[in-house]
Amino acid sequence: MEAVVTSLYAVSDLHVGHTDNRALIDDMLPSSPDDWLIVAGDVAERIAQIRDTLARLRESWSRVIWVPGNHELWCMKNDRADLRGEERYRHLVDMCRGIDVTTPEDEMPVWPDDSGPVVIVPLFVLYDYSFRDAGMSAEEALQDAYDKGIVCTDEFLLDPEPYPTRQAWCAQRVRESQRRLDLIPRESKTILVNHYPLKRIHTRRLFHQTFAQWCGTTATEDWHTRYRATDVIFGHLHIPGSSVVDGVRFHEVSIGYPRERRYRGNSPLAPRLIRTLS
Repeated sequence: MEAVVTSLYAVSDLHVGHTDNRALIDDMLPSSPDDWLIVAGDVAERIAQIRDTLARLRESWSRVIWVPGNHELWCMKNDRADLRGEERYRHLVDMCRGIDVTTPEDEMPVWPDDSGPVVIVPLFVLYDYSFRDAGMSAEEALQDAYDKGIVCTDEFLLDPEPYPTRQAWCAQRVRESQRRLDLIPRESKTILVNHYPLKRIHTRRLFHQTFAQWCGTTATEDWHTRYRATDVIFGHLHIPGSSVVDGVRFHEVSIGYPRERRYRGNSPLAPRLIRTLS
């Protein structure tokens, strides 16, 4: 009898609002019945599509772990526009719990790695415009983006209610995330999962550097070492790939938009293998 191999995979930026991407979900199958899947945000914009997609994945995978991206938080017409900001996020958390999908508000899963248990930490940390050019204030960087016509749709659709700004919501999420991270035993290794990159260096691959201000916060720059990460999973950039920084493996695991895949010609269409155990 062949030994059963159990693996941990990760994917992000499914964007199933695009028909071509919706068709990919049926092919996202585990290699064994016990495999886990991390979904690092931007499943879709509409609540029904987010739920249906995560529920379909949960039917196939032994465990599904989700963190929100900016698209899940958008307030779209004809899609529960009354759910904004924190209230929308909490609604998504409750929805995920109803289909047995792990969220940043739940008990952290422990991956039984061959080298010892590793705590998987789902994070919801936003951005605060601090990934910007040196010498520019946040206001100047945002005005520069408007002048160049490179403005994230979040400026129109991502409502931070009840917080006065997205920066304030980000600061609250940083504090809450650190509180949870500090509870992890210091002898435990971690796998950190966030939609946005935790380090500014990973935004250097963006064609338009102006867009980096919507991609994270400098408050998380040292989390990979401070919280003993072996791997960091993220998406958002639509530039899939892996790299090593300070001995930690960073994985951008996005699928992205169909037009981007056609342009690149070699973007992966399957979840990324992160770890395997026998």
